[in-house]
Amino acid sequence: MIKLTFCLRRLPSFTLEEFQDYWLNKHGPLVASHREALRIQRYVQLHSGDPAMAEALRAVRAGGIENAPEIYDGVAQLWWANAEDLAAIGTEPDAIEAGRALLEDEQKFIDLANSPLWFGEEKVIFG
Repeated sequence: MIKLTFCLRRLPSFTLEEFQDYWLNKHGPLVASHREALRIQRYVQLHSGDPAMAEALRAVRAGGIENAPEIYDGVAQLWWANAEDLAAIGTEPDAIEAGRALLEDEQKFIDLANSPLWFGEEKVIFG
């Protein structure tokens, strides 16, 4: 399995609640509508929880809150069966168009410059 992990920060014009509502109820269905063209096997959204709890954890983990990075507003994870399916995103016309549509929508609510993404091969330890 090849997995994309996308650590999301919202645009400053969105509250956390507005961001998560848009992501879940507008962007999520858009991703689902393009799943076949993009050959996506699985897509999940991890919405950040209680900000106070996150800040407390951040302080403990970093030995002081000033040393810890800002929390993310959410994390998206997408799975592909193999590298060939992932590579098709850049070569198949339907996939290229789907990718363009998703990026156009992401620009409406995600601070893309501060939202890193990376690909990796999933290695299941248990579960």
